[in-house]
Amino acid sequence: MGFIEGWPPGQAESTESSLTLRFLVDDWSGPATVTFTQHGDELEADVTADNEPRALEQAMRVLSLDHDGTGYAELEDPIVRELQRKAGYLRPVLFHSPYECAALSILSARTSRANANRLRDALSPEGAFATPRQLLELQELKGLPANKIPRLHGIAEAALEGRLDRERLMALEDPVNDLQTLPGIGPFYATLIYVRACGPTDAPPPQEPRLHEAVQQLYQRPVEDVAENWRPFRTWVSVLIRATHE
Repeated sequence: MGFIEGWPPGQAESTESSLTLRFLVDDWSGPATVTFTQHGDELEADVTADNEPRALEQAMRVLSLDHDGTGYAELEDPIVRELQRKAGYLRPVLFHSPYECAALSILSARTSRANANRLRDALSPEGAFATPRQLLELQELKGLPANKIPRLHGIAEAALEGRLDRERLMALEDPVNDLQTLPGIGPFYATLIYVRACGPTDAPPPQEPRLHEAVQQLYQRPVEDVAENWRPFRTWVSVLIRATHE
């Protein structure tokens, strides 16, 4: 629970047995509140949204519960198994949607985390991020450089055109290259959007210095030499390593 509460999208509250997520449904039908409650081995979901099935599907994806995880605990890598055990078989926590991740990427670029979080909160007055149409109406925001406004508008337009639909991106042969056609989105943020908002389980490890440093410490070998042992969960293992080596 603590991992998701510290994850940049925010809008999460937890108790010992429950977790509540608040987010914009990715069909732009409005905000959603989804509370998951654990009862032994069963998970109960309480959903408040105009499009409840879509909201539940999205919330499951945010917690990587849309995949049954078969085989994850059986990976034949003793280092991964030890990290899994210590982290409670942690799964990636995703951004609420590719659209929201892209917009937050614009907010985060070349600024402090504190300022990016403040800007995000300003665009989430009721707990859910601004819709694409609301973002198009944005003309200024304290602390946001003026040159970022047209970039945010471009992200909103792309979302309304369907270019940031998760299903579309997952079907592309090269989604990372496609995402770099968005205004203000370079290789780093394109990879972030695909890996941490679309939620593939087996994307190649990203070119992230901290991940590569952690792998070198753990294995005394580069990522390229060990990642094949993580298939078909290369994404999950990459996140596991980063989360346990902050």
